Amino acid sequence: MITASATVVSGDLAECHSTGDHDSDRDVPWWSFTKTLIAAAALVLVRDGRLQLDTHMPGRRFTLRQLLQNRAGVPNYGGLAAYHRDVAANRDPWPVAELLRAVDADQLRFSPGEGWEYSNVGYLLVRQAIEEACGSDLDHALKRLVFAPLGIAGARVALARADLADVAMGEAASYHPGWVYHGLAVGPIGDAASILDRLLTGDLLPAPLLAAMCDAHPLGGPVEGRPWQTAGYGLGLMIGTGRVGQRVLGHTGGGPGSVIAVYRCPARNRTIAAFSPSADENAVESFAFAD
Repeated sequence: MITASATVVSGDLAECHSTGDHDSDRDVPWWSFTKTLIAAAALVLVRDGRLQLDTHMPGRRFTLRQLLQNRAGVPNYGGLAAYHRDVAANRDPWPVAELLRAVDADQLRFSPGEGWEYSNVGYLLVRQAIEEACGSDLDHALKRLVFAPLGIAGARVALARADLADVAMGEAASYHPGWVYHGLAVGPIGDAASILDRLLTGDLLPAPLLAAMCDAHPLGGPVEGRPWQTAGYGLGLMIGTGRVGQRVLGHTGGGPGSVIAVYRCPARNRTIAAFSPSADENAVESFAFAD
């Protein structure tokens, strides 16, 4: 079952349709599409001179650009068996300091800029930089830096179990959003499509920063079992070509019980967000790519 929202920018047409029992207006978890929002917020702060893109972060060997592009060498927690065990057991999240110790966060996997590894921990560090610069939690920071300027009222960051009470979490109904250490945005899938569309076609970011966001580090391809023919990663954006060979930009996200994919195809002037209460990334990405 896939719920989808498509925004066609070439005119005033906005179409939504759904299948199954998930209403397209109901809040869903945006999982790692949150990384796109975090990247956008960080680049707004770069625009305003409050963060620097290409200077070493305080006390670090890497830059903000390298963190956003997963090229800082920061390890990830996806391979920690204890993490998955405690999530499955419905325990509360570990304190951040405990997580960083568990992944040995100070031991970089490679020299910054000399490799690539997808890292939620890297985006946790970006979250911390945003919160420090703004003097507020990520929810307030995203609302002020990204959601409000893009005209989005229905999106928010879930911080506690109670924040997911009205969210379509499926089998993860009692999930604690704190397990997504970089932050878990939630909202209607139509808002996800609108945010990406307005971010990539509007003027929130000046042209040089938007170009930097969309400049992909190549990762090869095709990707087995998924619609990617070529794949790369920009600043908070998964970028590549689908089965029909057209370029797409956006992000896929998955967690316990669901997957979301939010992509824009510039050649078709179309942005689609698709959500499914399953773990089938291929089906959801194929729908969002309009393959």
